[in-house]
Amino acid sequence: MAESGARSEDQALSREDSLRARDRERVRRSRAEGRALRLLWLLAGPGVLVMLGENDGPSMVSYATTGVVYGIGFFIPFILLTFVMAYVVQEMTVRLAVATHRGHAELIFQRFGPFWGYFAMADLVFGNLLTLVTEFIAIQAGGLYFGLSPAVSVLCGVLVVFASLALRRYATWERALLLLALGNLLFIPAAFLAHPHPGAVLRALAFWSPLPGGFDTKFLLLMLADIGATVTPWMIFFQQSAVVDKGLTRVDVPQGRLDTAIGALLAAAAAIATLLAAAPLHAAHAVAQTLATGADFATALKPYIGHGGATLFALGMTEAGMVAAMTISTSSSYALAETLSVGRSLNLDFRAGRWFYGAAIGSTLLAAGIVLIPGAPLLAMTLAVNVIATLLMAPALLFLLLLVNDREIMGGLANGKLANLAGGAIVIGIALAGAVYGFMTVFHP
Repeated sequence: MAESGARSEDQALSREDSLRARDRERVRRSRAEGRALRLLWLLAGPGVLVMLGENDGPSMVSYATTGVVYGIGFFIPFILLTFVMAYVVQEMTVRLAVATHRGHAELIFQRFGPFWGYFAMADLVFGNLLTLVTEFIAIQAGGLYFGLSPAVSVLCGVLVVFASLALRRYATWERALLLLALGNLLFIPAAFLAHPHPGAVLRALAFWSPLPGGFDTKFLLLMLADIGATVTPWMIFFQQSAVVDKGLTRVDVPQGRLDTAIGALLAAAAAIATLLAAAPLHAAHAVAQTLATGADFATALKPYIGHGGATLFALGMTEAGMVAAMTISTSSSYALAETLSVGRSLNLDFRAGRWFYGAAIGSTLLAAGIVLIPGAPLLAMTLAVNVIATLLMAPALLFLLLLVNDREIMGGLANGKLANLAGGAIVIGIALAGAVYGFMTVFHP
């Protein structure tokens, strides 16, 4: 029996390797033939997915809430800045993946030992579970707008996650998610239907409006929520493992960077569009606290952006939750399997990847069950998750910076002075924002 089990695992591993080798052969031929666009098409995926995946349910609610509370102005260029931060972080992740061919969790265990490895895992698992709960809040909210009961909407979300895992092929899983992730762009036509004043948008981008209403706890909460809507620990773990699973090498770094940049641009456009779509509620003096879910935002916006715009908004919210549920649960799977030193690839069959797939299935079922608890404070929970993600980001970034400066594993792909300056500024900025928020919450509740 033991020998039979070993043979089965070897066959599964050879299947994984052969599928990856087949993908790499397509890449090799495209590069040899000088087909740059096809090469980018073959190598793109992890960067676009991680950026659009982070435009998840709580993120879109954060952007919409920002539009309701502050309208057009300060937060449009601020959101662009957060996506620049996201690109800086994820570009380092790409280089780390191709230099080491190791997932992030595995690398932390190897370089820093079990204590820091389990610390990083606890950071990730705690944040991922909280975030996964809010993805099902978004899915439930979208379903409510279309008249579906919470149980039916959540069940549909669970089945979509399970169906994606059943593909058992990384390339197919990635392309299916990319197609679904493009639904994030539904917020853009919704924004046009809100008829934002072009001059006001351009002024906001060109001159960066002053702080709206002064520097208070409410402003800082939304600022932290919008940072947490863009830069979170799961993104590092997911993209590094996805780049390894996809099989990118050092020669593919330019395409990996471009993939990440395209993802950042698309996600930033959708994020700003969500703010613009919700801005009419600011002019109407709506109270954000009365809008608990994405469905409430869509319903409240119907008089201003019409039935079509409100439908696009609700569909975008549902899509955001579904894509993020798939990417975040997979992020947890990669990390757990790397920690246990077991198979971790979407090319594995279920027997060889039982821990990998089991982590995704278990976390999905747990999050879905929590969402169905009656009377949960949905808006407060959604905004709090993004704030918590921001506070958890500082230690995750420190690990990343230490690793990308380790020339023993990075070689010529190690960070330069400019990358370290940008990364260090992000760590300090996030830590300071969290400290100020904590101080103001305690002394100015």
